[in-house]
Amino acid sequence: MDSAEAIDYRVARIKDRLASGSLAELGLRIEARGDTVMLSGTLSSEDCLNEALRIAREEVGSVSLHEDLRVVHAWVPEEPEELT
Repeated sequence: MDSAEAIDYRVARIKDRLASGSLAELGLRIEARGDTVMLSGTLSSEDCLNEALRIAREEVGSVSLHEDLRVVHAWVPEEPEELT
């Protein structure tokens, strides 16, 4: 297995673990960029972000990992929205 195949394999493993694990996360973008794995997208909580990073770090091994992950907070409004 050459380097590109190894990185593609790692990307596929990350996608599989994120989708089938407790996160059930399908909305993240995971891709190989040269000799680096890139992880990007939004998650619903800090716990989800930490779990996604933990899984990705376990799978990439010695391959470089770059991430651009964000947590989106959704709050219940304190007052009703007035539509005109």
